[in-house]
Amino acid sequence: MKSKIILPIIVFSQFCCTSLWFAGNGVMAVLISTFDLNESALGHLTSTVQLGFICGTLVFALLTISDRFSPSKVFFFCALIASLFNLGTILENNSLTTLLTLKYCTGFFLAGIYPVGMKIAADYYDKGLGKSLGFLVGALVLGTAFPHLLKGYSFGFSWQYVIIFISLLALIGGLLMLLFVPDGSYRNPSQKLKLNAWLKNFKNSKFRSVAFGYFGHMWELYAFWTFVPVILSIYKRNHLESTLNISLWSFIIIGVGGLSCALGGYLSSIFKTKKVAFTALLLSCICCLLSPFVISANSEFILLSFLVFWGMVAIADSPLFSTLVAQNAIPKYKGTALTIVNCIGFAITIISIQLLNYLHLKYNSSFLYMILALGPILGLIALSRKSITHD
Repeated sequence: MKSKIILPIIVFSQFCCTSLWFAGNGVMAVLISTFDLNESALGHLTSTVQLGFICGTLVFALLTISDRFSPSKVFFFCALIASLFNLGTILENNSLTTLLTLKYCTGFFLAGIYPVGMKIAADYYDKGLGKSLGFLVGALVLGTAFPHLLKGYSFGFSWQYVIIFISLLALIGGLLMLLFVPDGSYRNPSQKLKLNAWLKNFKNSKFRSVAFGYFGHMWELYAFWTFVPVILSIYKRNHLESTLNISLWSFIIIGVGGLSCALGGYLSSIFKTKKVAFTALLLSCICCLLSPFVISANSEFILLSFLVFWGMVAIADSPLFSTLVAQNAIPKYKGTALTIVNCIGFAITIISIQLLNYLHLKYNSSFLYMILALGPILGLIALSRKSITHD
């Protein structure tokens, strides 16, 4: 199949399958009332998906799954299994324990979707990888935001139908990848199981610098995404005259990052990939530091404009970091490198989400979001190395 057709299929499949990621967040208010959960369930359920993803990526990296087996087949089977666990959310006798278990298992098999999708793209595109991954991560962003849109415009359907629709969407994405995306020409498969393959990459100082830059980016990103609806809810609660559609604006603020990923990928083909990533990370760091002053303002227009801009710059560097990881990794362990970096990066998101969740419940102050600047600051320091390989 022609490569011009391959990328749109990979992107659409990634969008379909990553809709599973925040499926619970899109209907969180209804889940809380239906299963008699408390407010802290937001952070716990989101972090449990992350925890499952971390464990999954760790297992996939140790077993070098995407480097030893056909990535498209791995993608399909993980999409099938993850969609079934997501579907379990609609069972009537669910409790917090069963919901956490279902979310954990969904996250575990997402490990065979997000990083494996990037591996598939890297197997097809050598030159211009940043642009390709820009579209791919953009699909992840839209998939993450999509449940918020479904919640806001469910057209009278119950939340159970939203969950069912997302599960079917993920299954379709997996089938498309299996049927229409064979192994790419740049695939350099590893024939043997090597449990220390992930460690070989970290012995390279260039790879470490890129990875640490990505880790700083991840400290901020998912905590910001998780608390976008919370920020909007607090504003609406403090301004009773506001008619703000929280679900719609959550989708816009998170989803606009899909456009900035594509834009960042395009800019990386004009400027250096590292330079574009550094600029985006710097801008998101500034947003973290300015957040208390904007969030506490009384202007809805200023708040929404700021959050939309923050949503753009917070994710714009993500495909560029993945590009840098792939370019600085050992070729035959490229898939393992992408997977282990995702594993550690998402482990960091659990810490930042739980920390922010705890502080929010205890203090409920707009100054809390300044904590998110710690990651970008450390990431900028790591990314400042001049010897990093990039196109």
